[in-house]
Amino acid sequence: MNNDRKMKKWRPFASMPEQYTGLQEVINKQAEVPQPLLTEEQMEQINFTLIEALHTNKQVYLTYYKKGQCITEKGFIQFVDSPGISLFLSMKYSN
Repeated sequence: MNNDRKMKKWRPFASMPEQYTGLQEVINKQAEVPQPLLTEEQMEQINFTLIEALHTNKQVYLTYYKKGQCITEKGFIQFVDSPGISLFLSMKYSN
């Protein structure tokens, strides 16, 4: 009967979980960007674009800041809650 040795690939940084999480934290910290500040004119332009996209059902690219990252999503605006400053974006895509 032929028994093979079970070989595992060597992963130097994954061999110590504490070191791996520490390295991941350093990488994430280096990738952080400062929160962008918007002028009044930019905020008015964003509001105009949001209202137009809501009424015409246009697809929009929405970029927002979260935990040191700028995240971009694509979709259709379904609802805007001005007092609560909430925006509901549908991710359905049209052809």
